[in-house]
Amino acid sequence: MIKTLQTTEISPLQKARHEYKPKLPKSLKQGIKNLKVVEGETTSAAGDAEDIKTMFPHIFGSKVVTFEPNGTNAAQITVNVGVILSGGQAPGGHNVIAGIFDALKEANPENKLIGFLGGPSGIMEGKYKEITADYMDEFRNTGGFDIIGSGRTKLETEDHFEKTWQTCKNLGVSAVVVIGGDDSNTNAAMLAEYFKSKGANIQVIGVPKTIDGDLKNEQIEASFGFDTATKVYSELIGNILKDANSAKKYWHFIKLMGRSASHIALECALKTQPNITLISEEVAEKNMSLAQIIDYMADIITKRAQKGKNFGVALIPEGLIEFIPEMKHLISTLNDKLATEEVKKELASLPGQEIPYIKGLLTGKDSNLFNSLPRDIQLQLMLDRDPHGNVQVSRIETEKLLTEMLKAKLTGVKFASQTHFFGYEGRCAAPSNFDADYCYSLGYNAFALIQAGLSGYISSVRNLTKSSDQWIAGGIPLTSMMNMEKRHGKMKPVIKKALVELDGKPFRKFSEKRETWALEDCYVYPGPIQYFGPSEVTDITTETLQLENK
Repeated sequence: MIKTLQTTEISPLQKARHEYKPKLPKSLKQGIKNLKVVEGETTSAAGDAEDIKTMFPHIFGSKVVTFEPNGTNAAQITVNVGVILSGGQAPGGHNVIAGIFDALKEANPENKLIGFLGGPSGIMEGKYKEITADYMDEFRNTGGFDIIGSGRTKLETEDHFEKTWQTCKNLGVSAVVVIGGDDSNTNAAMLAEYFKSKGANIQVIGVPKTIDGDLKNEQIEASFGFDTATKVYSELIGNILKDANSAKKYWHFIKLMGRSASHIALECALKTQPNITLISEEVAEKNMSLAQIIDYMADIITKRAQKGKNFGVALIPEGLIEFIPEMKHLISTLNDKLATEEVKKELASLPGQEIPYIKGLLTGKDSNLFNSLPRDIQLQLMLDRDPHGNVQVSRIETEKLLTEMLKAKLTGVKFASQTHFFGYEGRCAAPSNFDADYCYSLGYNAFALIQAGLSGYISSVRNLTKSSDQWIAGGIPLTSMMNMEKRHGKMKPVIKKALVELDGKPFRKFSEKRETWALEDCYVYPGPIQYFGPSEVTDITTETLQLENK
């Protein structure tokens, strides 16, 4: 059962945030009935265009669209819209739903918003809740996805699509909004193509969500939640920087969310200026070994110690392990070895002797690297498998791996460490003013795309470094963001992840400053998210976005 604010006590901040009125772009302010669709260029794909066109013949090659006010009332439509929260939580998801709800009711009070419970599985199983005005009001400007819950089930098979279609027919739903990351929006594209191929009059619209910041391109300048999450993490990092500089006796190693890209680590580094920040994409580009990473960090720690500074802070991206070429090879080898039934049986018969047995299976560089790792990491590489038999990289305690190897390396240097992992702390925070506005605009805009009769699009609001009234609202075809990649041994269409660009302005600024930050105490304390006060404090967006659009 979903708890609501009616049955729970709420804080003074929640009460104050409930009164906040999210801002809309100028093009949407005149109302949902007063919009003109302006078509732009015809799109292709991010890569492998012919393959994408073959797989998505009904939605491929659509045009970019933007909205402008035209001063004439659109015909009143009656529509039931279904909404799904897919994947991990991100601050602002409730405001996306509020934007959809307000636009939908403004278009026609008879329209209904159906929230599917527990993520994509809800639409397949017909589990839903109609979102009413009273219920919606309890969740405006709040964090979390508890309004309808989320889930990680994927909509990707014929059976999934058939069940989804049946649910929509049963409930009279003629449009579905999928709020999710790159995988979820890839599934949205597949669902849109399926409906078109079957002649089903059901539209599908995506909304870009992920705190990792890796769902972006020229038309999607930022995924929602990244702004709030990095501000939460940066506050915590700022607190630790203050503590490190006060106690002057610990090195703090902080792992940050971001398995596939290092945008969070880079943004937090730009905000707080710690002594060491590892960027996974740079490690891969330079083909760095684990030993080279340890040498790099040990050199900074030693130089600071020589200056009497036996303290500091290091930021570690969650996905670092997979970006170290030799570790990636070792993980791939272990995945192959541990997937065989013979090895599984042998391991089951050798309780307490797993490590010696695995050592006997490895050769060459894999063997040398595995033997160099702390025992706890060896066990994590061996025993923590996902349903596909692969190592669960996010569960590897990379921060502890680095500290253990540094302790062995730093003989004769005073070195005491503390480790942290900041992840869930940032996923459900009350959205910043930027995310509250951005998410509400994305939701309102998503219904504008539905009203325009479009399908297979993702809601796009850009020009985000300007004031909200100058934001540009519209949509881009989901297929324009896709390419082909190998997943679980097969080539599949996926939305291309945006990694940290080493020639991009955010990384260039970081690389220009990091040598100074390494040895000096240039710490910046950003403090908590500010919801009230002057615009330059409350509405400022990320360093990354400001630099990219400078």
